[in-house]
Amino acid sequence: QVQLVESGGGSVQAGGSLRLSCASRNIFSAIAINWEWSRQAPGKVREVVASIAGGGITNYVDSVKGRFTISRDYAKKTTYLQMNNLTPEDTAVYYCRAQNVRGDYWGQGIQVTVSS
Repeated sequence: QVQLVESGGGSVQAGGSLRLSCASRNIFSAIAINWEWSRQAPGKVREVVASIAGGGITNYVDSVKGRFTISRDYAKKTTYLQMNNLTPEDTAVYYCRAQNVRGDYWGQGIQVTVSS
């Protein structure tokens, strides 16, 4: 059974940084995974904030460009989301997603809270 386990969330003051990690267990094909981080704030729809395709191409929502960086570690089958210069608008539950030829998998979500 494939599992995605997120870590690194928490509370931080505006201007601070956090690094989210998403470790996969029992996932097939470390190389051909498309990774994605999304978030959902209270009362808002979930939005994709960053993605990295199997070929390495990255995409970011405009609101996080220049502040967030998505990366991955093939050997560890893990993706990361480095979040810098955080603002209260970044407060949300963050979700990790992995897609490959075998399936579409989601993490349980992790809370990020940014205070002003």
